[in-house]
Amino acid sequence: MLLEDSLMVRDSTALAELFEVGAVLVTDETQPARGSVAIARLALETWDGDHTYVADPLLVRQARDIALIVAQRTINVARCGHDGVWRYAIVLCAVDKDAESGKR
Repeated sequence: MLLEDSLMVRDSTALAELFEVGAVLVTDETQPARGSVAIARLALETWDGDHTYVADPLLVRQARDIALIVAQRTINVARCGHDGVWRYAIVLCAVDKDAESGKR
């Protein structure tokens, strides 16, 4: 939900804080973005204008400090840091620019 909110209000700082320093974002349209700042930049470029991102997880599995999150068009791996905050480490996302609903 924080990811959706950060994208909606176009807050690159809040968005970057959701990712680990060495995280990676992979979409089917561009080269992977590595690092929280580059990921925030790519995410804001990818989900712009009238398009939104809705996580809608179908499956969440946790093993200690690692979580696998599977949605219809997204697979994410998140890790809980020493500070107790969960951050994305890997985000694999299929982007559908032609979706009638405007959601990806």
